Amino acid sequence: MSSVPESPNFTAASPGIFPGELRDTMERLFRAVDAGSVLETCQAALTHLSIRGELRWLPPDTDDPALQAGLTLAKDPQSLQTLIFSGDLTKLNDAAHAELSWLGRLAGTRLRQLSETGRLYEAISRLAMAERLQRALYAIAELAGSAHNMTEMMQSLHAIVGMLMYAENFYIFLYDPATDSVRFPYYVDTVDPKPPAPDENYPLQDMRHSLTWNLLQSGQPIMGSVEELARQLEGRFTLVGPVCEHWLGVPLLRGNQVVGGIAVQTYRTDTRYTRHDRDLLSYVAQHMQTALERREAHAELERRVADRTAALRATNRVLRQQVLQRQRGERLQSALFRIAELASAPESQQNFYAAVHRVVGGLLYARNFYIALLDESGENITFPYSIDEIETSRAPRRIGDGATEYVLKHGKPLLADRQTFEHLAATGECFEVGSTSVCWLGVPLVWDDKVMGVLAVQSYSPKHIYDTRDQELLTFVSYHIANALQRKQTSESLKQAYVNLERRVTERTRALALANRDLREQIAERERVERRLMYETLHDSLTGLPNRTLLLQRLGQALQTYHADPNKLFAVLFIDLDRFKVINDSVGHLIGDDLLFQAGSRIRACLKTRDLVARLGGDEFAVLLEGISDGSKASVVAERIIAELHVPFRLGVKEIFTSASIGIALPGPHYQQPEELLRDADAAMYRAKDEGRHRAAVFDDRLRREVLSLLEMEGDLRRALSRNEFVPFYQPIVCMEDGRTVGYEALLRWRHPDRGLLCPGDFLAVAEENGSAENIDWQIFEQVASQASMLAGVDGFVSLNVSGRHFRMPDLDERLLNLLRAHRVNPRSLRIEVTERTLLENPAQVKRILDNLRQHGVGIALDDFGTGYSSLSYLHQYPIETLKIDRSFITELAHPGSHSQPVVRAIQVLADSLQMQVIAEGIEDEAQQQALRQIGCRYGQGFLFARPQAAEVWLGKVSAVG
Repeated sequence: MSSVPESPNFTAASPGIFPGELRDTMERLFRAVDAGSVLETCQAALTHLSIRGELRWLPPDTDDPALQAGLTLAKDPQSLQTLIFSGDLTKLNDAAHAELSWLGRLAGTRLRQLSETGRLYEAISRLAMAERLQRALYAIAELAGSAHNMTEMMQSLHAIVGMLMYAENFYIFLYDPATDSVRFPYYVDTVDPKPPAPDENYPLQDMRHSLTWNLLQSGQPIMGSVEELARQLEGRFTLVGPVCEHWLGVPLLRGNQVVGGIAVQTYRTDTRYTRHDRDLLSYVAQHMQTALERREAHAELERRVADRTAALRATNRVLRQQVLQRQRGERLQSALFRIAELASAPESQQNFYAAVHRVVGGLLYARNFYIALLDESGENITFPYSIDEIETSRAPRRIGDGATEYVLKHGKPLLADRQTFEHLAATGECFEVGSTSVCWLGVPLVWDDKVMGVLAVQSYSPKHIYDTRDQELLTFVSYHIANALQRKQTSESLKQAYVNLERRVTERTRALALANRDLREQIAERERVERRLMYETLHDSLTGLPNRTLLLQRLGQALQTYHADPNKLFAVLFIDLDRFKVINDSVGHLIGDDLLFQAGSRIRACLKTRDLVARLGGDEFAVLLEGISDGSKASVVAERIIAELHVPFRLGVKEIFTSASIGIALPGPHYQQPEELLRDADAAMYRAKDEGRHRAAVFDDRLRREVLSLLEMEGDLRRALSRNEFVPFYQPIVCMEDGRTVGYEALLRWRHPDRGLLCPGDFLAVAEENGSAENIDWQIFEQVASQASMLAGVDGFVSLNVSGRHFRMPDLDERLLNLLRAHRVNPRSLRIEVTERTLLENPAQVKRILDNLRQHGVGIALDDFGTGYSSLSYLHQYPIETLKIDRSFITELAHPGSHSQPVVRAIQVLADSLQMQVIAEGIEDEAQQQALRQIGCRYGQGFLFARPQAAEVWLGKVSAVG
């Protein structure tokens, strides 16, 4: 094999000495992408050069002389092959040799370029793979310390492996040597119809000779197709599951022990795993095992903490039981001492019974309590003391078959619920007398070895059920109560004897009789005075109508009757005279009082005799309608009252017109107190006023939900203030010429823990009503002051909306300036936005405050300009430097024929003449921006540029730009 001789007179040919076809061939040579393309291009060049011969590649390390025969043109550094020219070399002249040498140098140059390019691409590929592997390892390390649960962690591990290789089908299995079983905590397979359950353990022997079994046995990576795996495992291979095209599995090792494995597989014919994939997955598996072990250690620690917490909770429960037992014993001892004191105390019999009731009530539920005693004949039962929610009184009766008689007859306690009463009634031993109770407990009162009475408590609610402990407690207490009763009755008998003796002496003494007569006359006079005072206490002094106290008494009786019999309906009407304050202030209080008197008479005339009308105070009246058949009757009466009050009132020489708004409330099982009905009727009356007055409204579930929602909102506002849930969001103010941000407007937002992010329209009205709006504003002012310097930068600003209620405080300017000093904020970085209405409320004080703020460098902006009075006097009386055009003008700005454009242009011309800055609010599309730029407006804000975001968002963007 010979080489092309170097011709001393031959240099690289210039394209100008070849025809166009040869020049194109040479250009293709330098565009060739591989060695084969170089060979084809050189062969075409030989044709253009009219040189006969053939080009071929000679493999490296070839010893065959026949193959080596020919002229060497170039060598490929990448594959180490040699480009050989085969032909009759004797027929080649010097020019042909020179041309072949020139062609060889060109081919060698291109081959070296291709080799260098391939080497660079390979290096880039290795760097990219190393970077992906590093990111994967970082992600695995972060997963080990994250708060994700095990399922989320497994999914993340799957995604990480998918970044490095084809891993659409991926699973992880863990081996438990204690049970010799395998668990598949994560298993994703696109073909397998029956994937293993993640929480189930599978015996390893049941999957003998499977790929999972082989991987655990060998502790070495396994890779290949089904046929390759069968040859590798030599009879120890059994296919489990669908047939895959290629499979790769690596073990999870803890030291030298195999604790599990990771496997990927493909069902695609064009995808196979390589040794590089095997090494990569083995390397990643080591880090995944570390992450899994850390997560398992963390889970074990949590389990130990949970077990310890449960043990402490059980110990605490036992201690609480011991404390309760000790407290119960102390209460019982105190009760016994009290009973012993009552037996010797100089109390009346009724006061003694009431004191006993209080003692029993301190030990158990005794809202319904009575004492039953046998009379002297032993045939009748008397009830010297009885307190009950339903039965207001218990009349004496002959002994029958009631529960009280059952205890008297058997001389032992009776604890009975509904089932026990039904059983006793079925056997004929006992029948209920009086109201039906949910649970009843009675114990005998025994003295002188005889059952002389019964002490009983009962419950009408399932919330209060007596048990055997209560029975033992009441039985024990009853012995002491019986002894006290015996001593008390003996004492009362002695007292009665003395009273009888004194009465006989009194009857025989005339002087004492005369004194008694005078005393009776005095008592009668006192009773008349008491009745008069009672009447005045229960009636209104102006109208003579019942007052709130009497109304609540009657309403409570009606509510109690309704609970006993829901068919006995009634209604409460809350009446308020419309515009009464205007009438009272315009014509005087005397005519106003006369109007109230006549209004009460008219309301009374619209009702039946048994109905009650009461004056609650001021111009408010209430009506109790009893014995109605349904709620529509109340509405009819309300309309009748509204029509009657709409008739003009003749008061002296004046004719007064008024109307009424009425709220109606109907009873329901959820009402327990009369005040609740009156409250809901009042709420319904306010709804009638909101709907236009001169009408009636019924309190319903929707209104109840609104009231509850309002109460809940007020409570949430109080808690939000203490938790600092109110935060400022900032909307950029941009220069529309170059798009740069010149400032931000701070906007109020509420991070509600349940309802998410709330705007001021969702809660500000409620906050203003309950007086928390100012505290919310100052909480926002504090946060804006802490963030203003970072947001404003060197020449920017932050706008702060200050409502009119803050200007009622004469020291508002000093408070704001002190806030800026506390946070070291340049006053020129802050801009105060006020509305035109604020300037009207207290002009002198507002001007003083704004002047002081402006003198210290704080900017003043007039917000929503154009929607109020838009008086030009504001612009020169107050230190205003910026006008903000309301969004209502901007919205219609781009519409053809809109009147907004002349208004905005006029505002811009006015501001330019006064050297004021103009900011357009609410810009949402490009057409609006273009129209504003044509008018000459330079600054704007709106959703077109950005939505309001938290300070962290804007500060993060500033940092990223920096």
